[in-house]
Amino acid sequence: MEVLIYPHPILRRGGQVVTTFDAELRQLSEQMMEAMYEEGGVGLAAPQVGIEKKLLVLNPSGDRNERSGELTLCNPKITKKKGRDFEEEGCLSFPGIHAEVERWVTITVTFQDLDGKEGTLHADGWLARIIQHELDHLEGVVFTDRLTAAEKLRVKAPLQELEERYRAQV
Repeated sequence: MEVLIYPHPILRRGGQVVTTFDAELRQLSEQMMEAMYEEGGVGLAAPQVGIEKKLLVLNPSGDRNERSGELTLCNPKITKKKGRDFEEEGCLSFPGIHAEVERWVTITVTFQDLDGKEGTLHADGWLARIIQHELDHLEGVVFTDRLTAAEKLRVKAPLQELEERYRAQV
C-alpha cells in the first residue's frame, strides 16, 4: 500500500461514506495501519492511499509495538469543538514539510467502528489534532490549505518541488 504524495489529484477528492462493514473493510484498516507505521506516521486517511472512503486510522504514539492507542474511525464527524491553538504538523503526503497549523483544542467526534456500530469520542490536544488532520483528508482538504499566509510563503519552495516531482512522474 503506497501513500500518495501531493499534488496527486485523489488527495483533493475526499472520501465517500462507508456503507459496507465487512472483512474487506477490516483488512483495509489493517493495511492502512501498517502503511502508517512503515511511513513513520501517527494517522492515515483512506484517500491518502488512493481509496475514496471516509475511513481513517491513527495511533498517537506512532509505535506499532504500542497498539493500545490504535483507532479506526469510519464516517467521522466533529459535533463539538472548543478552543484554538497553533502547533506544528507534518503529513505523510507532504514528505519533509512541517508547518504551524491552527486547530481546535477539544473536539467531540461521532463515528462508526469497523462493525458499523456508532460511537462518540471526546479528544483534546494531540489526539484531537490528529483526528482533525485526518478528517480533513476525508473532505479533500490538505494541511497546507490551513496555513497562514506567512507559513504558506515559508513552505512555497518545498511545495513547488513536490509539484515538479509529481509532474515528472505522470
